[in-house]
Amino acid sequence: MHASQGRSAGLGIALASAFAFGGSGVAAKPLIEAGLDPLHVVWLRVAGAALVMLPVAWRHRALVRSRPALLLGFGLLAVAGVQACYFVAISRIPVGVALLVEYLAPALVLGWVRFVQRRPVTRAAAVGVVLAVGGLACVVEVWSGLTFDVVGLLLALAAACCQVGYFVLSDQGSREQGAGAGTPHPLGVIAYGLLIGTAVLTVVARPWGMDWSLLGGSTAMNGTDVPAWLLLVWIVLLATVIAYVTGVISVRMLSPAVAGVVACLEAVIATVLAWVLLGEHLAAPQLIGGFLVLFGAFIAQSSTPKAPSGPVASGPGGELAGAEGELSPGRAAS
Repeated sequence: MHASQGRSAGLGIALASAFAFGGSGVAAKPLIEAGLDPLHVVWLRVAGAALVMLPVAWRHRALVRSRPALLLGFGLLAVAGVQACYFVAISRIPVGVALLVEYLAPALVLGWVRFVQRRPVTRAAAVGVVLAVGGLACVVEVWSGLTFDVVGLLLALAAACCQVGYFVLSDQGSREQGAGAGTPHPLGVIAYGLLIGTAVLTVVARPWGMDWSLLGGSTAMNGTDVPAWLLLVWIVLLATVIAYVTGVISVRMLSPAVAGVVACLEAVIATVLAWVLLGEHLAAPQLIGGFLVLFGAFIAQSSTPKAPSGPVASGPGGELAGAEGELSPGRAAS
């Protein structure tokens, strides 16, 4: 009875995490359309979340000495790289399309494993890659000659590549450290990743040139005026801090595999929210393609060879914390 209740609670928390992550682009796009530079919005999100997570970073300060490469990889790729590419992408293409392109990460990971590391992959993994790529062709409507902004699509693909880069870095780190090296606490890695991401994005985004007065005004969401500061709070607290914390908790109450399945709903939630709140409609072939992308990504992620121990991350379809507290197939902040 208690196990069943705990599983139900875990599923509820996993759904809350998927909902929180899925709303990031929907809340950010009106700020961008109101005049804020996409990189400024990214900086506000990461810096605000880093400030909230400072106590967590202090508590896990030993990570700076024990796992510097992991922290740098998470900060540079999974935080700064993914979010910068994703936010600039949604300034040019629909939120749902950008996130679905990002879901190619598990398929790209398998390509790295097969052709660079020369490790075998299963037939199911190959099927997952074909489904994901075919679904993406439907999402972008290749038969219409790529009606979406090509630069926006390339930026969304770059976000997926940043997740692959983080996977490769952390998988290599796990092989070097070995099973006896201990596992880092996921919240500590998140906190330092946000701090490192803030430092990098400060140089890139140059927030001192931001028009701060825009945050005191209002923005339009499908014809409805919404205070800009409220959207910023949504992005920082709900779509970043709460999203990560609930994601970690859900994995510990369920398992990385189960929580990863629920996390695939993030793209669905983002598409629906963009439809309702931003008026971004997707055609029927695009919706079918989106389903194929998610299904293919799930198969590819489930079939990705795992390292014997230690941190790995294979894209947006899973979670950050394994049952033992290590980073396992995970989602970078989109």
